[in-house]
Amino acid sequence: MPTSSDVCLDVSPECPVEASIYGYYPNLGANAFFVAFFATCFFLNLGLGFRYKTWTYMVALSLGCLTETIGYIGRLIMRGNPFADSGFITQICCLIIAPAFNSAAIYLTLKHVTLCFGPEFSLLKPRFYTYIFIFADLVSLVLQAIGGALASTADTQDQQDLGDNLMMAGISWQVVSLFFFALSVAFYIFRRWRALARHPLSAEASATLRDTKFRLFALGVFTAWITIFIRCVYRIIEMAGGWRNSIMRNETDFIVLEGVMLVLATFMQTFFHPGYCFPRLSSRWSPNDGVALPSKSSRDVSMENFASSRAGA
Repeated sequence: MPTSSDVCLDVSPECPVEASIYGYYPNLGANAFFVAFFATCFFLNLGLGFRYKTWTYMVALSLGCLTETIGYIGRLIMRGNPFADSGFITQICCLIIAPAFNSAAIYLTLKHVTLCFGPEFSLLKPRFYTYIFIFADLVSLVLQAIGGALASTADTQDQQDLGDNLMMAGISWQVVSLFFFALSVAFYIFRRWRALARHPLSAEASATLRDTKFRLFALGVFTAWITIFIRCVYRIIEMAGGWRNSIMRNETDFIVLEGVMLVLATFMQTFFHPGYCFPRLSSRWSPNDGVALPSKSSRDVSMENFASSRAGA
């Protein structure tokens, strides 16, 4: 944990709150709201995941909600005692890594969008989008987790610096991954749009594009991407100034650029859930009018393959 007030165990005349890491008592109302919101979304995502069989999406978003909940519980502990090591370690480790799980939920979508609207217009085979970006997300997650653990428990300045640098590297890697994901989406949309005259949308793709629920789902993914990107940029700037810098000690900035950004992302990803907005993400999806099949592999069947199988029947 960053030093300079190691002898302080609680707020006292000799150890004012200004001597703590953040220099303030975390806001009770804001942090209690975040705990309640993310805990509620955790259970909602579990329920929706089981209801619609969106297993991978459920795991990613539920883990994000769970770590956010635990992180803000840590800040509530610091509300009682800003010098509490347990609260500081809990919140720094959990809140640093939580958005990586939201990013993973975003990365799962591109594969299914390309399968729906035409995999032949994709630069890569659809499944590779999931492999590449989930791997990139795992790298980011590991760097941030190790960095957060080192920085929060450091006994020497070298250990603290290493932890800080690893956290910044992990968040920076997450920003780069989000950026290239956006480029991949934009490139696919451009290629598909340019080919519309020669290759009209399939019946499934046309129906999907006209569906208000799918449009809300797309809006949700876009909003989540924007808010997580903003949060990551904020975190990089915050940490670049070192511990106890003016940005780190501004709770209003933290509430808006960390807490509210993740509330918006999680809200959009939960309430415009792919289970009912874009059923292709469900393991129950089949190309036969959405009828559930026992085979999980049906998720990867493109409309082109389905059409050819019918022609050969």
